[in-house]
Amino acid sequence: MTGYEVAVHARAELGEGPTWDPAAGRLLWVDILSSRVHAYDPSSGRCTVRTTEQHVGAAKPRAGGGLVLNLRDGVGLLDPDDAFRWLHHDPAPGRRANDAAVAPDGSLWAGTMRYDEAPGGGTLSRLTGDGTAQVVLPAVAVSNGTAWSPDGRLMYYVDSPTRRVDVFDFDGRRITGRRPLAQVERGAGFPDGLTVDADGCVWVALWDGAAIRRYTPDGTLDRVLALPISRPTACAFAGPGLTDLYVTTARTGLAAPHPLAGSLVVVPDAGRGLPQPAFAG
Repeated sequence: MTGYEVAVHARAELGEGPTWDPAAGRLLWVDILSSRVHAYDPSSGRCTVRTTEQHVGAAKPRAGGGLVLNLRDGVGLLDPDDAFRWLHHDPAPGRRANDAAVAPDGSLWAGTMRYDEAPGGGTLSRLTGDGTAQVVLPAVAVSNGTAWSPDGRLMYYVDSPTRRVDVFDFDGRRITGRRPLAQVERGAGFPDGLTVDADGCVWVALWDGAAIRRYTPDGTLDRVLALPISRPTACAFAGPGLTDLYVTTARTGLAAPHPLAGSLVVVPDAGRGLPQPAFAG
């Protein structure tokens, strides 16, 4: 059993997207299906919750303050005074936002998927601070974990039904040379959200796998953190030293969820993470 602790007791339907906000000293995460953005201060234990008007796939800090939100109908900006405006409004019937990540250049790579998870129904798009949007991957099923190597030359990505963690070459704006880094065997769950540590290793949450796995840059599985919660969704290093691994979890679709399903848990001193850029918009 992993030496985990419960950071926030919650009943999130679909907890996702843990993100350390160093400027505010807080961990951001979302409950997609309850349309909630959570903020947790590990130094005080204080938790706050903000409700959005749509299902929210991700919330990331902005360089000038506030948040960028990956929402059902597009990407929006929340200012420090709570004023909201759309950065890129692109509604599509039956489609919603899912995971998102900020690239080294400050652009947002925002994923979508269909509610019915139809193959090819989702996308991965790159959005700049002025709202320019470019579809990078046009036909995915469940766009999930996205992260970059310490030197910024590789991008890792998960389309969950493929059961793969893929890697691309990254030139600062574009991705090329897609290839598998790791294949999750049947019966071990589906890869979901991921993060990259300071050693360049990829940590990925396994939906229906009750575990977090770490893969080395050559794709070797070298560590497994077992959890009692069957649906961990994503992980991120947080805290002042970026040494504690926070894990979001889900209870949606489970007939008899574990009592901690939907909570935010933490594995103290699990490794050392990388500072994450804020969205440049």
